Amino acid sequence: MTPSAELPEGVTVGHWTDEKGRTGCTVVLAPDGVVGGVDVRGAAPGTRETDLLRPAMLVERVHAVLLTGGSAFGLDAAGGVMRFLEERGKGFAIGPVRVPIVPAAVIFDLLAGDPHARPGAEDGYAACVAATREPAQGAVGAGTGATVAKGGGRNEARPGGVGVASARAGPGLVSAVMIANGAGGVWDDETHEWIAPLSQWDGASNLFPGANTTIGVVVTDAKLTKNEANRVATVAHDGLARAVRPAHTMYDGDTIFCLATGKVDAPRDAVEAVAALVVARAIAAGVRAAQR
Repeated sequence: MTPSAELPEGVTVGHWTDEKGRTGCTVVLAPDGVVGGVDVRGAAPGTRETDLLRPAMLVERVHAVLLTGGSAFGLDAAGGVMRFLEERGKGFAIGPVRVPIVPAAVIFDLLAGDPHARPGAEDGYAACVAATREPAQGAVGAGTGATVAKGGGRNEARPGGVGVASARAGPGLVSAVMIANGAGGVWDDETHEWIAPLSQWDGASNLFPGANTTIGVVVTDAKLTKNEANRVATVAHDGLARAVRPAHTMYDGDTIFCLATGKVDAPRDAVEAVAALVVARAIAAGVRAAQR
């Protein structure tokens, strides 16, 4: 069953793909600004601007989130996203200056292809230009060099990828854009079957240190405060743990952002529950699409 992949109004997703180098980046664009939150659960994250999303911090609205390959090198692509938004007059206003707020998270894909290939500023800009309301899924964008099920050894690793899924929380829409690149195997919680099992993992084997991470963005049209957006990001990790087994390991940098456009009154508890649901669906959808 293919999950619904609708995005809230005002939000688009763009990919830049380097098929030869086996890397890329994915941008979730909300240029008019949306309330943002984040929860980092893995012990090996590579991130940008996550401190800014904590409830006590000054800035509340985010203009884009970058999900990128290239490990920490790939964070350079955020500069291109900022330039794209600045050219359009979008950003946090400080006098006559506007500073676009672009949090980011990375996956490690440097061993998938050319280890010197990684997204840069021009590539982040290109992903913005390519943004659409019907983004491709599978081995594209930040999912190009993604792999999963690495806990059983390199020879058992399977393609990961970008997945998108959505569902309703009362009158509200909740969507997830996820990049699957974890050490764990991938389980489809809807069909109750393994997509990428860890058949050799005995609970004591090497989890391929430093080469993992599942990252993504939950986007909703519900009205949420910054505190509530952070809570949704926290609960959304339940969906990650349903799909990726094991998840949140010492060698994963699992990070989920939450963006809320604030267009619709929807029950917060329903938004939280549905966030976990669509995260699990999106991970499964991305891995399935990458393996076709």
